Amino acid sequence: MNLSKILRQPYPVPESAGNEWVIGAFVGGFLLLFQPFGISDWQTSDKILKVLGFGAVTTVVMILFDQGTKLLPHYFAEERWTVGKEIAKILTLILFIAIANRLYMSWLVGLSMQGGWLWAIGITFLLGIFPTVGVVLTNYIIQLRKYEQQASHLALHKQPTEQPVQLDNVVNQITLEAPQKPVNKQIVLTAENEKDMIQLYRDDLLAIESSDNYCTVFYQKNGTIAKELIRSSLSRLENQLGTETPFVRCHRSYVVNLDRVNRVSGNAQGYKLHLLNGQLTVPVARKYNDTLVAGLK
Repeated sequence: MNLSKILRQPYPVPESAGNEWVIGAFVGGFLLLFQPFGISDWQTSDKILKVLGFGAVTTVVMILFDQGTKLLPHYFAEERWTVGKEIAKILTLILFIAIANRLYMSWLVGLSMQGGWLWAIGITFLLGIFPTVGVVLTNYIIQLRKYEQQASHLALHKQPTEQPVQLDNVVNQITLEAPQKPVNKQIVLTAENEKDMIQLYRDDLLAIESSDNYCTVFYQKNGTIAKELIRSSLSRLENQLGTETPFVRCHRSYVVNLDRVNRVSGNAQGYKLHLLNGQLTVPVARKYNDTLVAGLK
């Protein structure tokens, strides 16, 4: 696999979970302990607080950057996130941190904003390329192998099939029994207006996907996928399915029928469920991994 293809591979969107404060504290502590870049020769009052200020600046930039990504949910959506985008995102963040800390240094000591200023930021940016690429590619390989191996060991539900015709000898008479079928309960999904509804059998319902104030219902019809749009939240339709069903939430935007899953695959972002012989693929968010595994047992 060449580099350009690797850069286009799916990559999980990491959750910061307060890491900005940890990284900021590390930056401030590192500069205070080792005092590189001439900090050891810096003679100033309140030196400790000023040096720790670099860590505070780093934290603020990371928080603002994280908030900025939330303003573009479509671009930063995990289903469109790749290895290349993750590398570009981290390098952009490094560049912003370098600029902000250089501005902070200039404010502290009154340095000129010309000449060496751009050179210093460029060096900081270039030094960040190699560890960034290394960390992202390493994590990609680890996550890919993890989910590929685990997906191969997941047991699937037995697909609903008709039982063969059986002949029984009852009181010396041969009676032809009707084929025995599993109970196929009918499901009614009602829209928010309590008027529009979709009626179908449980085994035909494949998955439900939410999008804004609507949901798309995917179901089997004559061996192919059909879909209908209904105005409702996903949670509302999920409640209408009942608790004693093969339907589970596997993503914030998906409910899936585990009885209709033909295959489970994995990539760096997690599991992928394949239904109706691959005609429909449903992602599994990492927070729902335990729910999926428990549902397949």
